[in-house]
Amino acid sequence: MLSQYQILFYFEGEGLVILELKRNDMPEGSDLSEIFHWLYLEKQSQSLIKLWFRSLDSSADIEERFFEQGYLKFNMREATFIEKYNSAQHKLIKHEVSVVSEEIHDMIKNYLKQP
Repeated sequence: MLSQYQILFYFEGEGLVILELKRNDMPEGSDLSEIFHWLYLEKQSQSLIKLWFRSLDSSADIEERFFEQGYLKFNMREATFIEKYNSAQHKLIKHEVSVVSEEIHDMIKNYLKQP
């Protein structure tokens, strides 16, 4: 049986986690914004927030994602998330999606239950 979602990217830093997931439970013809979700997890408060995707840029070495809340730049090993208005910068390490904790999976499942 196909899982409800698949994690595509997983980045972790000292105080936060950013990940992209693809929903596998959406009907055919669904809008891409309903299928792909970028999520920001603030570790201390355990708050899971959707990053509102605006655009992307991609080259052989660097990927960039632009969100309403900030900007993510990453390569095969690391990432930097710059909050809107440059209010903070976060260094992140890119991890294999297989190491995502069960606690984070539970938070994602609860997030997906929301209307």
